Amino acid sequence: MVIMERLKSPPPLMIVSDLDHTMVDHQDHDNLSLLRFNSLWEDAYRRDSLLVFSTARSPILYKELRKEKPLLTPDIIITSIGTEIAFGNSMVPDHSWVETLNTCKWNREIVLEETSKFSELTLQPKTEQRLHKVSFYIDEGKGEAVTKELSQLLEKRGLDVKIIHSWGKNLDVIPRGGGKGEALEYLLRKLNAEGMFPVNTLACGDSEHDAELFSIPDVHGVMVSNSQEELLKWHTENALNNSKLIHSSERCADGILQAIDYFKLGPTLSPRDASEFLNGKTDIANPGQEVVRFYLFYERLRRGDIKKYETYIASFKESCDQDAVYFHPSSAEKSLRDTIDELRKYHGDKSGKKFWVWVDQVLVIDNIPGRCIVKFDKWEQCEDERKCCTTTVEFTSKGGGCLVWEQVKQIWSEESEMEDENSCWII
Repeated sequence: MVIMERLKSPPPLMIVSDLDHTMVDHQDHDNLSLLRFNSLWEDAYRRDSLLVFSTARSPILYKELRKEKPLLTPDIIITSIGTEIAFGNSMVPDHSWVETLNTCKWNREIVLEETSKFSELTLQPKTEQRLHKVSFYIDEGKGEAVTKELSQLLEKRGLDVKIIHSWGKNLDVIPRGGGKGEALEYLLRKLNAEGMFPVNTLACGDSEHDAELFSIPDVHGVMVSNSQEELLKWHTENALNNSKLIHSSERCADGILQAIDYFKLGPTLSPRDASEFLNGKTDIANPGQEVVRFYLFYERLRRGDIKKYETYIASFKESCDQDAVYFHPSSAEKSLRDTIDELRKYHGDKSGKKFWVWVDQVLVIDNIPGRCIVKFDKWEQCEDERKCCTTTVEFTSKGGGCLVWEQVKQIWSEESEMEDENSCWII
C-alpha cells in the first residue's frame, strides 16, 4: 500500500468516517465543524495516523464533493458503499479487493433484469452505476416490501446480494461480500499483514449504510447526533449493550471530536478553539504544528478577527532566518521577512466575506538532525473561488526547541480553480 511508505510504526489512530452528514455537515454553510476537525488532524494526527473516508458516493460524486467542501485528502478512500477502495492522492485502486468481489455470486445483468420488474424503482444516474453496485431511487414507503421481494427473486437466480435501503429514497444492490463493514475488515487484515494494525480505530456514521462499521469487534464507533432514525433503530435492536459505540450529542465532525475525547483516543482541542494557539509551544518533532498555526493566524488576520496582530508578526519575523527566502508560485523570489511584513496591509481585507484557509497533508518529507522539510497543500477560498498551492517549508532547529523558517516555496496545484492565475496570492 502507498501509505506504508510514511508509516514507521502502527498508527495510534485510524478514523473511518462517512462523508455526507457525518464528516460533512451540509447545514453548516461556514464549514466550521469540518475546518475544526481539519486543523486538529493536521496538527496532531496526520504524521502518524490514518484517515479513511467511507462513503456511498461513487468516485465521481466524491470528487464533486471535494470541490464543494474543504475536505482533507484521506489516506484511503472507500466509495460506492464499500465496493471500491483506493489509496492516496491519485486514488490508486485496490485490485485485490475487486478480485475478492468478483468471486462473489454477483451478476449485474441479472440484477438489472430482475429490478426492471419493479415500477417503484428508478435507476440513479450513470455515475452511480458501478461494477459491483446498482443504485435506484425508490418510491416513498415501498422500501421494506421491495427489498423482501427482490431479495427472494435474486436468490432464486443464484445471486447472493445485499439490498440497502437508506434515507427513505435510495435502494442499492451490492454483492454480499461488499459493504462498508466488509471493506473495513479487509483493510484491517491488510494492515495487520503489513505489521501496521491500528492501535485504535474509530468508525463514524449517521445512516443505516454505516451500521456494518459498528459491528466489527474492537472498533470504537460514534453515531453523530444527527443520525437517521433507521440507524438509531438498528442500534436499539442490535447494539444497545455495545460499550464501544456512542450516540454523540454533537453534529457531524464535532461529534467525531466528541468521540475521540470520550474514548480517550488522543488530543481533541482543535487549534481553531485554542485561545492561545499563537503562543503554543511547537513540538520540534512535529514541525507541521508550526504550519497549521501560521496559516490559522493568516486566515484570522485577513478576516480581521485578530486586533493585536503586530506582536505576532514581529514574533514570526524573529522565527525566520535573516536570509530566509520565499518563492512565489509566479516564480518571483523575495525575502520571507519582507513577505511577512507585508501582511499588515491585508489586515481585515476579507472581513465580512466567506474566507477560509486550510492546510492538507502536512508531512515531513526530509528529516536530518537540525533540519527538516515539510510539504503540504495550502488552500484558501474566498466566496466561490478556490486557490491551492503545493508548498514546501524548510526548517532548521535551534536551542530551546525553536524552529527557524529558512525557505518557503510554492507552486500552483492542479486542483486550483482560479479564474485568473495572476489574482492576489500572498503566501
